[in-house]
Amino acid sequence: MDNSRTRPRVGHIQFLNCMPLYWGLARTGTLLDFELTKDTPEKLSERLVQGDLDIGPITLVEFLKHADELVAFPDIAVGCDGPVMSCVIVSKVPLDQLDGARVALGSTSRTSVRLAQLLLADHIGVEPSYYTCPPDLALMMQEAEAAVLIGDAALRANMIDGPKYGLEVHDLGALWKEWTGLPFVFAVWAARREYAEREPVVTREVHKAFLASRDLSLVEVDKVAEQAARWEAFDENVLRQYFTTLDFRLGQPQLEAVGEFARRVGPTTGFPADVRVELLRP
Repeated sequence: MDNSRTRPRVGHIQFLNCMPLYWGLARTGTLLDFELTKDTPEKLSERLVQGDLDIGPITLVEFLKHADELVAFPDIAVGCDGPVMSCVIVSKVPLDQLDGARVALGSTSRTSVRLAQLLLADHIGVEPSYYTCPPDLALMMQEAEAAVLIGDAALRANMIDGPKYGLEVHDLGALWKEWTGLPFVFAVWAARREYAEREPVVTREVHKAFLASRDLSLVEVDKVAEQAARWEAFDENVLRQYFTTLDFRLGQPQLEAVGEFARRVGPTTGFPADVRVELLRP
């Protein structure tokens, strides 16, 4: 990259689900080409929209709300085609018994929350009473019949705490797939449109670096899982399963899924049902 200019300001989600997208950056040496900001999905989405970042991951709902200001990177996303493992509804009772029940939302990630609400309303046919609280499953279950969790807290509930407490764990990705037959996209990588137009070469270099990092991480997924297991609450077998369950692609099936989600929730969520996703051109 041309170092006569300032480095691109790039966002990095602190959840395990993004580790395979960043792990390879250190291996390929491109990590030094970025000014990296680590944060939660919501905070990074806000910073990208506000212009405090040039490029970064953004939750799908926030991307669709600001689609006219952003261009999405082709073939890179955080999604699933069936189970996702880290976006779940944990429940004391079967989902069809949640009508009017208290459901705790352990996240402000609007995409996962909106997906959970959509599935419960239109797929299961119930209207619970929602409230937001910290993602602590034991506390949530003292006050609620069910809880929506995402990220590392959801993975822990799915693999460890749900079974331990005898709770039902429903995977949002699996429920969506069962209902629509489509994959699902939780977050995309995007550049601010004005940045991509001003720095087209750098923007494409960052895109290429993420694709190379993703591909290397999936080839060497055993190493990624082994390294992550030293510091995380999960063993390397769980992490390997998780990293290979996630779908990091953004191709035609994923874009079709984005269109289907937009059609179902757009008008009640703050973007047009026929919102257009513009991809970065090669």
